[in-house]
Amino acid sequence: MIKADLVTRVSEELNLPKKKAKEGVDTFFRTIKEALLKGDRVEIRGFGSWQWRKRKGRIGRNPKTGTAVKVPAKKILYFKPSKLLKELLNKKII
Repeated sequence: MIKADLVTRVSEELNLPKKKAKEGVDTFFRTIKEALLKGDRVEIRGFGSWQWRKRKGRIGRNPKTGTAVKVPAKKILYFKPSKLLKELLNKKII
């Protein structure tokens, strides 16, 4: 599913013009982006949550040459699906 598909679905479900549905979808995603850029955790009950995790710096290896390479510390955005979403996905897969 791409963003255009999501806009179409919202438009049909809520009986809205596509322009209004697009504004709503854009606002939703922009709000999530802004919260994440501030370093906040975002949780949508029944769907999942996004949060930042810190990775420590480490010494890695260049796979081609085998030489040691310093990998700097960084933040990783992590998505954790809700228990409900995991259960629904596992029922579909099995």
